[in-house]
Amino acid sequence: MAGETLVTVVGNLVDEPELKFTANGAAVARFRIASTPRTFDRQTNEWTDGESLFLTCSVWRAAAEHVAESLQRGTRVIVHGRLKSRTYDDREGVKRTVFEVDVEEVGPSLKNATATVTKAGGTNGTSQGRQQPHSGGYGQPSGPNPWATQAGAQRTDQPPF
Repeated sequence: MAGETLVTVVGNLVDEPELKFTANGAAVARFRIASTPRTFDRQTNEWTDGESLFLTCSVWRAAAEHVAESLQRGTRVIVHGRLKSRTYDDREGVKRTVFEVDVEEVGPSLKNATATVTKAGGTNGTSQGRQQPHSGGYGQPSGPNPWATQAGAQRTDQPPF
């Protein structure tokens, strides 16, 4: 939609994702991330941490269940979604404003970690039921994977990277 503020934030989960279900049965997972900027101080020759930004994130439906199943406190994640502000009165009657992210995409950061991806159930491995091509299209090879090897086999024609 026009006028929405889209953001991509890299940060660490500060608590376990909380999975709940609406009265209609839709899954929603809420989690908080902390994003802390680091800068290098050339005078002291050290890295220093800036002030952390804490954001509450909400993700819906199948992705919510995937988040609750896959991510845990401390995981470094990349979150992309719509930034929203919400104003409320706290218990003392003070007006507060918080910023939250309605998540479109979320995944672990692979900068300092590895992950094994398992496609979720649904039609052709997609939880939304969209049909994906069985071969070709979307940058997939139309035949067998030319870089696949059998266990222990040495390849002499590896790509140059």
